[in-house]
Amino acid sequence: MKKLSLSLTTKLRLLISGLLCFSIVFSFLFIQFLYESLYVDKTESSLVAEGQQIAAHYHTGKISDFLIGNVNWHNTVSEAEILIFNNPEELSGYSPFSKEDKPIISKAERKKLLKGEYIVKKGYEEKFERNLIGAIVPLIDQKTNELAGIVYLYVPLASLNEVFTKAANILAIVAVITFIFLYLIGNRITKAIVNPLQRMKTFSNEIAKGNFSIRIPSTSNDEVGHLAEAFNSMASSLKKSDEQKREFLANVAHELRTPLSYIKGYSELLQDSTMSQQERNDYLHVIQRETTRMNALVHDLLDLSQLQSETLTMTKSPLVLAQLINETLDVLAISIAKKRLTVSANLDEDIIMNANELRLKQVFYNLIHNAIRYTNAEGHIDISLSHDENKVDINVTDTGIGISKADLSRLGERFFRADKARTRDKGGTGLGLAISKEIIHYHDGTLNFKSNLGQGTTVTITFPYESFQ
Repeated sequence: MKKLSLSLTTKLRLLISGLLCFSIVFSFLFIQFLYESLYVDKTESSLVAEGQQIAAHYHTGKISDFLIGNVNWHNTVSEAEILIFNNPEELSGYSPFSKEDKPIISKAERKKLLKGEYIVKKGYEEKFERNLIGAIVPLIDQKTNELAGIVYLYVPLASLNEVFTKAANILAIVAVITFIFLYLIGNRITKAIVNPLQRMKTFSNEIAKGNFSIRIPSTSNDEVGHLAEAFNSMASSLKKSDEQKREFLANVAHELRTPLSYIKGYSELLQDSTMSQQERNDYLHVIQRETTRMNALVHDLLDLSQLQSETLTMTKSPLVLAQLINETLDVLAISIAKKRLTVSANLDEDIIMNANELRLKQVFYNLIHNAIRYTNAEGHIDISLSHDENKVDINVTDTGIGISKADLSRLGERFFRADKARTRDKGGTGLGLAISKEIIHYHDGTLNFKSNLGQGTTVTITFPYESFQ
């Protein structure tokens, strides 16, 4: 069965209509409650009180002329019809409740009268074409303690239809005012919620088409406004991500195009049968070098992809960080000596960290190798490892060429190189810092850079102290 689909505007209108109907029904029910609980009960209490007031003037013997005169006076000032009888059976000829096949006062009711209790009669009277309410109050002879007579009072009740008719005009006015009020509120809600949501729907469709430049105007400081700001922030992030993706694909294409061109060109040259063995060996060396470079690029791309998708599992174990740094320096000793660099290492050998040894060595190798690569001959590199109560800092400082402030914020992006003029012969895939950044992030650390152009660079790795033993 297909599910009924209603727009939010339709749902709001149905809600408003439902509230209006509920208000009208509630009003009628409330009027009925007032009719039963207030009007009828109040009329009953009034009749009983008036009857008891008249009965209080009777003490003993026959009904006096004074008492009859008192009843007549009450008839002139009271809304009720009041009758007084010596014999309760005489009531049948006068009572509007009389029926041929039924006595007015039942045996049970007569017993109540003998006890001095009043009884109340309610019913529909065809003669009056409306409901009546009556009260019968006994006259008890105080000497004989017998029933000497009764005081009978009755009054027509205003019908519920009459009450509703009188209230209909008021209810109609209230309903119109309520409808207008709810309609205005509904329109305001529509403008405040539905319209922005419709714009967000259009916005989402545009985003799905790849239009990341679209923005939703945020005119309110409520949840809808915050949602619009969140959508705009998402669009900015998607736009940035799209630009990075395009740049990444362009960089990958560029990085692969050059070695492929070399391989293709030199492979064609190798087909020349007149080529000397020395030339052939030189060309094969170029092909081998470019193949190695392509292999390194593909390996780094896969490595970075696994790190960013968090699908790579790293086994952690307690490691002495100073030992890892010293081992990295040993590996790079030839490169350091070749450029006649001086290296000072101030390392706290008591710092032990739960980490993946291979990956952490990869980070240290990348950072120190970059410092060597961008430091001129006879320069200096300083490495420090220290900690305080909250964190552990690893600093690699060089006296190299430095990085401009414009490029500093982009360090760690895929394929980004601060030295635009650097030749391919200096090696590297442009992914080392990006991979290092992901590895550090995996270990709950951060990677920061400080640099001045022409004055060198400081790279700082910070790990929370909780990662250490």
